[in-house]
Amino acid sequence: MKYSYLAVDGKNKKYRSEVNAESRDEVKRILAERGMTALEISEYKDPAAGGDQSNVPIWEREFGVTDPHEKDIPKKKVLATINQMAIMMKSGISMSMSMEVLLDTEADKDMRKILTIISSELYNGIPLSQSMGSFKCFPPVVVSLVAAGEANGRLDMAFENAAEILHKELTLSGKIKSAMMYPIFLMGLTLVMIIVMSMFVLPSFANVFTSFGSDLPAISKMVMAFSDFMLDWWWLVALIVVGIVVGFRSLLKYNDAFAMWLAEFLFKIPIIGDVIRTTYIARFCNIMASLTDAGVSILKSLELSRDVVSNIFMKDCLNQVIEDVKIGTPINVSMSHYAVFDTILVAMVRVGEESGMFSDSMHKMADLYQEEADEATKRLTDAMTPAMTIIVAGIVGVVAVSIVMPMFGMYGVVAESAH
Repeated sequence: MKYSYLAVDGKNKKYRSEVNAESRDEVKRILAERGMTALEISEYKDPAAGGDQSNVPIWEREFGVTDPHEKDIPKKKVLATINQMAIMMKSGISMSMSMEVLLDTEADKDMRKILTIISSELYNGIPLSQSMGSFKCFPPVVVSLVAAGEANGRLDMAFENAAEILHKELTLSGKIKSAMMYPIFLMGLTLVMIIVMSMFVLPSFANVFTSFGSDLPAISKMVMAFSDFMLDWWWLVALIVVGIVVGFRSLLKYNDAFAMWLAEFLFKIPIIGDVIRTTYIARFCNIMASLTDAGVSILKSLELSRDVVSNIFMKDCLNQVIEDVKIGTPINVSMSHYAVFDTILVAMVRVGEESGMFSDSMHKMADLYQEEADEATKRLTDAMTPAMTIIVAGIVGVVAVSIVMPMFGMYGVVAESAH
């Protein structure tokens, strides 16, 4: 049975957590062994299992995730927690004291719940890696590094490596998002501008031109026809857009052949393909380096590194590599069969395997591909910015010409009527 308790230690510091025990007396005995005195003891009621939810806000009870094990914690918050653990462990602070410090300083209520459960499970003899692995917020790579640190007695290095991996992941994701922000903004601005001009601006000018009876130029007629179509059939356009989006997502989800074709096609797109490929290979090499350096087996490292790659074509190639390694094929030999892994990567993997310095080779390749990913991202931004600017300028120019040309015609009509 599980009990919740409130207890104080010799310094009169309060602790609230849970413990597995047969009775309340056993809870008191367990707490006494830990140097604590029980103030309150009650049967534990899990809100996620339908227990007491009186302290849970109604919007979380009805719509949110109340089970801490299923909570999505921002990666920055997870990184901050891992970083703190790395610093304290490296300073020689014990695990129990480190957990106490984290609990005392943690302001985020969701992360505090998670740390409270982990602390309680540590007291009950559950390994840290096993406890962390039960929470959705901790990536499998981090859990595996912690497990390796527990096995070799170097938890300080494990947390340091985990923090480094999370930091690089966040940095790389941030660069890609920043690079895409301006083109996406321009695309959104273009769509808004087309909608506003088609539905509000152009109809007003059309009425003016019609009242003067002037003959509109071809470009003006075309733009006005587009405006009329948007006004009369906007609902059809919206339905078509929704249908395309839903159909595309359904194909990706339920049609494996289409999803695989698209994933492979992305690598062939000029500039964009370079960004995607180098980004995923940089992640793969970085995690392979950290895991093998921590003592995780090659096969387990390959499986965990594969899981950080979201492109299913590259993931399928890595699945084949893993199957080949299981039957004794060297990694470099298997990788050489797939074009997604370029010659230099295959060569460096071979050097690492033959020299016994596999993790060093992977570290170097991770740095190399990180630089390539940065350069490819910069090239993508440099190419898309002027392209989107030209598109926006072209749309504005066409609309402006379609409005200005009839106005000159109107001036001619007015001048003739004056004479």
